[in-house]
Amino acid sequence: MRRKNHIYKFITYCLLAVFLLTALFPIYWMLITSFKPLGDIYTLNPTFWPKPFSLSGYQYLLKNTKYISWLINSTLVSLISALITGIFSIPAAYGLARLNFKGRKLLANIILLAYLLPQTLLFIPIYIMVTKFGLSRSIWGLLLVYPSTTIPYATWMLISYFKSINSEFDDAAFVDGCSRFQALIKVIIPLSAPGIVSTLIMSYTMCWGEYLFALVILSGNTKTLPLGLSGMLFGDVARWNAIMGGAIIATLPVIIIYIFASKYIVSGLSLGGLKG
Repeated sequence: MRRKNHIYKFITYCLLAVFLLTALFPIYWMLITSFKPLGDIYTLNPTFWPKPFSLSGYQYLLKNTKYISWLINSTLVSLISALITGIFSIPAAYGLARLNFKGRKLLANIILLAYLLPQTLLFIPIYIMVTKFGLSRSIWGLLLVYPSTTIPYATWMLISYFKSINSEFDDAAFVDGCSRFQALIKVIIPLSAPGIVSTLIMSYTMCWGEYLFALVILSGNTKTLPLGLSGMLFGDVARWNAIMGGAIIATLPVIIIYIFASKYIVSGLSLGGLKG
C-alpha cells in the first residue's frame, strides 16, 4: 500500500510539474523575447535564451512610444474605478445581505445579470452615451464605463462576505448606540476586510487589463496599456521585443499588489465560499 501511495504521489507531482511548466512557459517566452535583439526574434531557429542579451526593446519602448503615458492612464483609471467600486458596492452589498425588504432577491439577481451581460452587447449604447456626455476620446469616459461592470461584480461578491459575518455583531453595535451606517463602518468593514480587499483587487485587475471598451471609447494619443501595446502591431515586422517588454512591465504592478495582499486574497476567497 505504501509503495502504491508513493507511486501515486510521484505521478501526481509529475503531472503537476508538467501543468506548471506549461502555464509558465508563455511568461518565460515573453521575458526572454523582451531581451532579444529584433533580428534574433525572426530567426528560423529560435533560442531559449537571449544571445546576445539586449535592452534595445525596452529602449525603443521608452524612447519611441508614449508608454509612460499609457502606464499613467491605466493606473489612474484602474485605481479610481476600484475606489468608486468600493464606495458604491460596499453599502449596496451590506443592504442586500442584512436588510429584509420586498424584491431583495430579485435585485440581487439583477445585479448578477448586469455583471454576466456580454460586453459585446453594450458597445453601441455605451458609445452613444459617452459621446452625448462629451467624454469620448478621454479616460473620463472609461471612468464612467468601468464602474458599471466592476460594481455589479463587487456587490455580488461582497454579499457573500457580509452574510458570512454573524448578524449578532450588528446587534451588539446597535446596543452600543451605533446606527446602521456606523455599524457598517466601525464593525462590519473591519471584520470583512479580507473579502473587501480581495474583491477590490480583482476589480482593479479587471480595469487594468480591459481592452474592448478602451478600444471603443478612446482614440488618438489617449490610450491605456492594452490599447497602446496592441497599437504597436503594425507593418510587416513587429517589434516583438518592445511589445513583450511592455507586457512584462505591465504585469509588475499587479504582481506586486497580489504579493503584498496575498493573505487577504486567500482568506477573502475562503470567506466568500461560506454562504451564497
